[in-house]
Amino acid sequence: MNETRRVTRRAVLATGGALGVGALAGCIGASGRAAASVLSAGSLLVVFAEDVGPAFERDTDYGFRGEFHGSKTVMRMVEDGQKHPDVVVSADVGLLRDALESGSAPRSDWDVVFAANEVGVTYNPETAVGTRLEAGEPWYEVLRDPDAEVARSDPDLDPLGYRTVQLFELAEQYYEEPGLAADLQDALRVDPEESHLLAAVETGDRAAAIAYENMAVDHDLSFVHLPPECNFSDPQYADHYASVAYEMDDGTTVRGSPVLYAATVLDGADNPDAGEAFLGYLLDNPDLLESGGLVVSDSLPMGNGDVPSGVMP
Repeated sequence: MNETRRVTRRAVLATGGALGVGALAGCIGASGRAAASVLSAGSLLVVFAEDVGPAFERDTDYGFRGEFHGSKTVMRMVEDGQKHPDVVVSADVGLLRDALESGSAPRSDWDVVFAANEVGVTYNPETAVGTRLEAGEPWYEVLRDPDAEVARSDPDLDPLGYRTVQLFELAEQYYEEPGLAADLQDALRVDPEESHLLAAVETGDRAAAIAYENMAVDHDLSFVHLPPECNFSDPQYADHYASVAYEMDDGTTVRGSPVLYAATVLDGADNPDAGEAFLGYLLDNPDLLESGGLVVSDSLPMGNGDVPSGVMP
């Protein structure tokens, strides 16, 4: 039951803008030019830093500054007052709403869901693991090998991490392989930085990683598509995804859900106009997201709450 196929990047991105976690993307622009500061999920680093940010600066009167971490870390930074961005972007819409739109001191009362994604296996075809995957060996058998040198992100820091653990449980059910989830958790190595997850895969120092499809596109790596019952890509399986859960180190229990990216502009942002302009530009140019491997269906964007009039298309 090996329902996989491979894709590689459709076009090579410009090489001048790739940035690490915590770096600033783009420039402020002309003297006195307001910039939209964006604190974002690490899986959007390349598409924001190399595509959306520069295009936004080119086509508007604003600059762009980006910082990228796991979404859970992003929320903690905002909640703890460590960061004060104009725009916050999460790879889990529920995480954003729970952290920023609820509780006794909400920081926003609206958000926009603007893109979807899927989770799969990203690999370097020039490694032993890549050779086995290219030959059609079931992905879960390849990754089950403790010597496979495969990475996953930290489930207590970002949604990709806990979705990976949930993916293993769904795969155990789907493939009817008792013990598969535990075997995969034991075999894969945790990398704490989501945005750095594929750097070693590119060089061949690591064979593969569990990642979002757009991350494989960003790094021009091969990607194994998993069945929709496992990969969190299809809203029709929302109830099925929710059948698995992960308890984070802070005691929060997170249930499986489709991969939906959401963003908002914080109350009290330094440059709210710039933040709203950035989101409006993002929603008006879905092709920039699609070229980076994200999915923007006809149902997107979806507004939640009192979305400012200048944001929605």
